[in-house]
Amino acid sequence: METEVKLSFNNFDSLLSVAASELFSEFMTGGGPKSMALENYYLDTPDMKILNRYGSVRKRIVSGEASYIEGTVKYGGGAASGLHKRYEWNVRLDGDFSIEEFKKNVPSDGDPVELLDEVFEDVTTSDLKLLCFNSFERTIYELDYFGSRIEACFDSGVIYNSDKSESEDICELELELIDGGEDDLMDLTERIKSEFVCVPLDKSKFQRTLELAKRG
Repeated sequence: METEVKLSFNNFDSLLSVAASELFSEFMTGGGPKSMALENYYLDTPDMKILNRYGSVRKRIVSGEASYIEGTVKYGGGAASGLHKRYEWNVRLDGDFSIEEFKKNVPSDGDPVELLDEVFEDVTTSDLKLLCFNSFERTIYELDYFGSRIEACFDSGVIYNSDKSESEDICELELELIDGGEDDLMDLTERIKSEFVCVPLDKSKFQRTLELAKRG
């Protein structure tokens, strides 16, 4: 189960001020930040069978110190007050996303793999088409917050509609609980909200990108 908080900031400078703060640096660990560029390709059937089942399929190209391609499937759950909780599976890809290869290689020690049969019911790889695309820069810090391991992702970029006549900024902090207690995640969130100008974000980048693409 993916458990994370998304916080939206007005501009990139205010977002970076969090990483530079004493509050944040107190809990940093892991030998410094990691920076990368992400390209996200969201896939579904033309009639959006997977989305209508509260699922999503993403092919991600990561460029940075380590470059690779990753497939991600998310399913179920929801978001409230910036807290997002969903089933999630990740598999390294050799190239294009394949349902068969994904299901064959998905780790068995995470979320229940049998749920993938619900996600992909009556869907084949050839049915999957590109819904929308976004790209952005990400800087990751590892935090040890009173024994809970939290990954803090600072994301910046721009989302465009299909003809680039409209755009929205990506200026977000994602706090993902890797190991430990959800109470610690929420406590850190409240401390950040009390010291910095930001608001909880219930919409994912996928949702925002798809909504904007539909207007282009």
